[in-house]
Amino acid sequence: MKETPNSRSATPHRIVVLGAGYAGLAAAAFAAGRTKRRDDVQITLVNAGVRFTERLRLHMTATGQQLADLDLRELLADTGVELVCGWVTAVDADARTVRVDDRRTLSYDTLIYGLGSVADTTTVAGVEEHAYTLDSARDAQSFAAHLDRLETGTVVIGGSGLTGVEAATEIAEQYPGLAVVLVGRGVPGAHLSTGAQAYLHTVLDRLGVGIISGVEIVKVLPDAVALAGGDTVAADVVLWTSGVRVSPIAAAAGLTVDDHGRIVTDHALRSVSHPDVYAVGDAASIVQGYGPMHGTCQGGMPTGVHAAVSILRELKGKEPKPFRFGYIHIPLSLGRSDAVVQFTKPDDTPRRMYLTGRRAVWYKETVTSSPWPTFMRMTKYPRTTAFWPHGGRYTRRSDKEMASDATYSGR
Repeated sequence: MKETPNSRSATPHRIVVLGAGYAGLAAAAFAAGRTKRRDDVQITLVNAGVRFTERLRLHMTATGQQLADLDLRELLADTGVELVCGWVTAVDADARTVRVDDRRTLSYDTLIYGLGSVADTTTVAGVEEHAYTLDSARDAQSFAAHLDRLETGTVVIGGSGLTGVEAATEIAEQYPGLAVVLVGRGVPGAHLSTGAQAYLHTVLDRLGVGIISGVEIVKVLPDAVALAGGDTVAADVVLWTSGVRVSPIAAAAGLTVDDHGRIVTDHALRSVSHPDVYAVGDAASIVQGYGPMHGTCQGGMPTGVHAAVSILRELKGKEPKPFRFGYIHIPLSLGRSDAVVQFTKPDDTPRRMYLTGRRAVWYKETVTSSPWPTFMRMTKYPRTTAFWPHGGRYTRRSDKEMASDATYSGR
């Protein structure tokens, strides 16, 4: 980047953000808020549609509940951000271009890559053909329409992680005439403390949710799921929440990726192979002192803000600061009338403290509803939104580790 703090060139610095999920939208909104009075920066946001998808609430959409209509055009009005609606079909990291819908080519000086993860429907046979996912509002609505057609029957949730638990409890509460069964390798709530996990299982039992744990689904059939060892579990409909995958676009572009296809980043969230590309959210392989981060809204929005801050620092001729993030909680809704919130250490291991019942419902709703108002504040008062838990000693990396980032990327 050759711009200087006071430069106002005829050709502005082009920042292109791919994906308006929690991380990508945070990057675009924050950058817009910090540059709205500048004419030397141009921001383009590419997204499949004009609506922001509240992935934290898709289990509600999946049970027919109506959510707010969050329009990206309204959020970005008067910010100067150009919203391009379409599917990203290719990135040429050497030519610094992005292909949209195989029709339009966008050029960039700096790319913020935020194409997040989707459910892995390819690893297990039959998932693509016979199971529903919660990848989008449309997917969740299709599943809800199927549930509405069922008067009785069994809903199998493939995967016993947090998404599976939230979906199972929501379905059990909204459709009491249906049997709901969680099927997965792990015990539901395994990440929680002993007390929080016990509370979770009490609620699952109260709602009549069946649990089959310690098993592996090897195939989804039209009317059942097949388990390793030969057993089957009958199913009138299957919702798949087990495992995620990322877009192959990053790897195809020649960016260095990890075994899961995520862009390997340096300490500042830049691609180790192409430092003019920042990776955020689920698309990034980010290592902290405690190990790799996992994709959540909790950590995704800070990565987007950090990428925007770092780009602005580079435009001033300064080196980006290292990204550090520590987890603080695991908020888990258990239907509309119950929840459990596990407070955590920065490395995401559970503390002894947790909330249940009404206090947890309020806490969870506060967390879930906060991103959109935060995005709005970013466009108007960005400096008030650039704070997140840095994790103290849990997130520190040694000078040797930091130096290896630069060595790996050839800088």
